[in-house]
Amino acid sequence: MRRPALMLLAIWLIAWTRAGRAQELPLFDAHIHYSQSAWGELAPAQALALLEAAGVGWALVSSTPDDGTLKLHALAPQRIVPFLRPYRTPADMGGWAHDPEVQAYVAAGLQKGIYRGIGEFHLSQAAVAAPVVQYCARVAAAQRLFLHAHVDATTAAALLERYPEVRLLWAHAGMSAPPAVVGELLARFPQLWVELSLRHDVAPQGQLDPAWRDLFLRHADRFLVGTDTWVPWRWQALGAEAQATRRWLAQLPPAVAARIAYQNGLALFVPAK
Repeated sequence: MRRPALMLLAIWLIAWTRAGRAQELPLFDAHIHYSQSAWGELAPAQALALLEAAGVGWALVSSTPDDGTLKLHALAPQRIVPFLRPYRTPADMGGWAHDPEVQAYVAAGLQKGIYRGIGEFHLSQAAVAAPVVQYCARVAAAQRLFLHAHVDATTAAALLERYPEVRLLWAHAGMSAPPAVVGELLARFPQLWVELSLRHDVAPQGQLDPAWRDLFLRHADRFLVGTDTWVPWRWQALGAEAQATRRWLAQLPPAVAARIAYQNGLALFVPAK
């Protein structure tokens, strides 16, 4: 075989190997729920099997009620990163921030000593200074826990300004905040990290959006991926979501892709042995 042909073969093999490695990237899924609505359809072992089949090596899990998280963590403590959600039932979503019974629920749960954060919770800007939010922020700061907040960009900024000592994981990158707004908040607040569950605008039709790509290159250590199994059928979407995520990760430099895929999650939430 002539030298030019050998060089082309070598280039092809390198490209194929890189693409293959990107497709096989393990994932740290930063947004999983195993709430009561899923228990009748999916046993804990089955939920873990779905994560395994999707190539999710680690999952940040919170549930309504917390029993779901405890069930998964009991079976796979090395793979499940438990967060304590301040919802005993779905009815708590609206008024949890002002409910002293929720505060007691959170306080009792944290005594287990297994949690890496509080949330995912929903919050309006008007409730940023609510009593239970203040309590959660105070405990999070004292115990080096994260808050996992499903909020818009204005509320995220208000939380970060009011509680600068607390590390915040921003769910869904604010659901609709454009890359420029996300980038502005990341530049302003070093205690902010962003997870990208349900942000299909990151890679429309599988092609990584240039603005998001630039943001990932600038802040490779501040992003995580996620799925959000907020309703039971979302568990069955884990495989497809993981494949879609790996497709756009493959369009980033390998080191950046690995950081966003799993390394940031491990660095933040999984203690080194």
